[in-house]
Amino acid sequence: MLKNFNKYFISIIFIVLLICIFFIPLFYSNNSLYSDEYNQQLILSGDGFFWPIPGYTYISSYFGKRNSPTAGASSYHSGIDVPASENTNIYAIESGTITFASWGAGGGYTIVLELDDFPSISISYCHLSPNYIVTKNQYVEKGQLIGYVGPKNVYGIYNNPYKDSNGNPTNGATTGSHLHLTIKKDGIAVNPLDYFS
Repeated sequence: MLKNFNKYFISIIFIVLLICIFFIPLFYSNNSLYSDEYNQQLILSGDGFFWPIPGYTYISSYFGKRNSPTAGASSYHSGIDVPASENTNIYAIESGTITFASWGAGGGYTIVLELDDFPSISISYCHLSPNYIVTKNQYVEKGQLIGYVGPKNVYGIYNNPYKDSNGNPTNGATTGSHLHLTIKKDGIAVNPLDYFS
């Protein structure tokens, strides 16, 4: 009887050790990742708007004068470009109503959000996935998932003038997958980074 008890006791100790070695670090790691993401979000947003792509902070093209990266792109950049892989989540930077969700010429597939608390401000999210998850006149909350970064190349747009170096149609005036974010105040483009602390 004592031998059986010792076998069970050793087996239980062995199982507890396995759990401690393999699963507790996993739980800690997941919580730690969430905390880092949350802290990064606080740093990016502060008291301002919610950053539209958590984890993606590199800006490849800033607001203002620039060299046009491709045919059809303006030399005066109306927003900021944040490179991200296709299908990366994009979030509402503030609560408001979707007023546009369609093809937007140089902006490619575009969503426009007009803010309820700041009626003079509108937000344009450009070069998105054509698989929209929001619709015109839909109300969205700050931090709500509203779309995905789109592909570089898109097909099915009649008379799309935007092409890559191989002649394939692109998602507006773009050289790769990214979010172009424009903020307009009273209809005039302003530097989006002024709204993030």
